[in-house]
Amino acid sequence: MSSPRMKMVLVTPEIPHNTGAIGRTCVALDLELILIKPYGFSLDETSVMRSGTRYWKHVQLSQYDNWQSFLLHRRPLRESLYFFEEDGLKSFYSPDYDPNAFLVFGRESKGLPIKVLNGMEDRTFHVPMRSPLVKSLNLSNVATAVAYQALRTQFGG
Repeated sequence: MSSPRMKMVLVTPEIPHNTGAIGRTCVALDLELILIKPYGFSLDETSVMRSGTRYWKHVQLSQYDNWQSFLLHRRPLRESLYFFEEDGLKSFYSPDYDPNAFLVFGRESKGLPIKVLNGMEDRTFHVPMRSPLVKSLNLSNVATAVAYQALRTQFGG
């Protein structure tokens, strides 16, 4: 049996630079990157590779045709799913993250689809911001902040 491992899940990502940067973060933190189709770009675009630079070849990548296919094949436990939305009910500081967590992010322009979030309101989190001048942060910045917060106990004090 393999050791526990967190995973980043991007549901229908639109911007190749964000996906490349998140892939790079996944390599740095030894996380699997799961992409849910459709994408707003081709994975062979140079912009994905450029953002991931020379690290893209090391991304441990899984792809699924849709959310239902992902659920069917991966069968994640409800308590291992963490959804991130700007209007999530709880702060991303609040949970004790499962070592097998699926950190789920939506598309840059619209967030996660209602069908994905339906019934998961208690599993939805936000990254707090102090200034009311900013509505949201770039997806790759949020994903990196979330990953480090989720892994905080593994880095020690």
